[in-house]
Amino acid sequence: MNTLHTRLSGVLVHPTSFPSPYGIGDLGQGAYDFIDFLKASGQSLWQVLPLGPTGFGDSPYQSFSAFAGQSLLISPDDLVDLELITKDDLYPIPEFDAAKVDYGAVLNYKNGLFKKAFQTFHHTPNKFLLEEFDDFCLENKKWLSDYAVFMACKDAHEGKSWQEWDDEMTTPTAKVRLAFETEYKEQIKYYKFIQFLFFREWMKLKKYANEADIEIIGDIPFFVSFDSADVWANKELYQLDTKGHPLQVAGVPPDYFSATGQLWGNPLYRWDVQEKTDFAWWKERMKASARLYDVVRIDHFIGVTQYYAIPAGSEDGKTGEWLKGPGKKLTDAINMVIGDTKIIAEDLGIFVPEVKELLEETGYPGMKIIEFAFSGDRFNEHLPHMYSPNSVVYGGTHDNETLVGYFKPEARQWWELQYIADYMGVSHQHEVVDKVLKTAYASVASVVIFQAQDVLKLDSWARMNTPGTVGNNWRWRMKPGELTQDHINHLSWLVDTFGRF
Repeated sequence: MNTLHTRLSGVLVHPTSFPSPYGIGDLGQGAYDFIDFLKASGQSLWQVLPLGPTGFGDSPYQSFSAFAGQSLLISPDDLVDLELITKDDLYPIPEFDAAKVDYGAVLNYKNGLFKKAFQTFHHTPNKFLLEEFDDFCLENKKWLSDYAVFMACKDAHEGKSWQEWDDEMTTPTAKVRLAFETEYKEQIKYYKFIQFLFFREWMKLKKYANEADIEIIGDIPFFVSFDSADVWANKELYQLDTKGHPLQVAGVPPDYFSATGQLWGNPLYRWDVQEKTDFAWWKERMKASARLYDVVRIDHFIGVTQYYAIPAGSEDGKTGEWLKGPGKKLTDAINMVIGDTKIIAEDLGIFVPEVKELLEETGYPGMKIIEFAFSGDRFNEHLPHMYSPNSVVYGGTHDNETLVGYFKPEARQWWELQYIADYMGVSHQHEVVDKVLKTAYASVASVVIFQAQDVLKLDSWARMNTPGTVGNNWRWRMKPGELTQDHINHLSWLVDTFGRF
């Protein structure tokens, strides 16, 4: 059983949001400082968003690989420490915005550093680093080779989606692929090298966190991106036609987040084929996730029992139908390979009895959101008096407004404001965030997680994502020193008062 019993608490912040002079948060000093902050605050959990390499829109939920890491999180300082580049190579550092990420500018700057580092490694390799690299490539061969070839081929086709590549590389024969690998040998090695650096840094950081008694919650999207190594190399696992075009795509119908639904565009799994392989691809994915994280949050867990299929070519999420998912067959496969790693099920959205039944059977805790609690229904499952101990409560998620923005008087109905005041004992607007934290920490929920933006009491300009929009998401960054001793004192008080860890 996956049931959580211990009363834990933590903070959600993606590494891109850490302070750094290099335009984006990374796995360097800012990440270590944050772990020290968690330790000093009495917290025991750090939750991150998906760590994969992102493409158009910069969404971590649309990645070029379900296994690879985001190269932009590699710390330039670590490259200096490894003597792959010099301190002089870091300059000139562009004048980056300290409050938000400019992905295009960061990509140009960091790619230049990565190429210098690779040239050093390729032409004058450090013996011990080379041995580490060779071991890494061998241990990760199942996904790394496909990913590196995919990215090298993407470069050869000016970044276009694999469906727009030359016909022979869209679905290459063994002979064609071998010829490509021979011609682009150095570029393929470059992408393997970048992944080596990322995972080397991540595992070092995870070790530091675990030694400080901090566990890491990772987040994995249920679906994969169409333009990914996963789909390109395993087309038989997805609902595609003979030319590789999706037949139906993923999304959700109109709901709280969007009046027209959400058209994600991810290809849907062929569950009949997945089942025939005993869910081999999913097992590899979950084994990889279990190595990276102590706890894995499965986004859109509803997809395990049923999924919303939208005809390819649709303009929004209004048209579609619910189809049956693999259910317990998939969770059984997952449980076979994850060892001691725990699972959190993101079960938000429409009520699906089969999801609740599956959570009961597996012991996976579901999620509660305080922002969803005060609709007027006194039996709303997001109200703290309705929680079961085996649940994870958030103030809001990366898809929501910040607490400050959500609980503004002008944003709520008068009767909702009255219920909020009665329920949490709020007498002034400036008290709301503190009362929400106190209410969550005092609840019976086994785990409490708040976004860093809510700990900092920031308005909704700092929200991480607005669903259904592109261009201004995933950009928020903390400024150096923004988390202070006052925040440490407040979180420590909450932990001590309500018996959390």
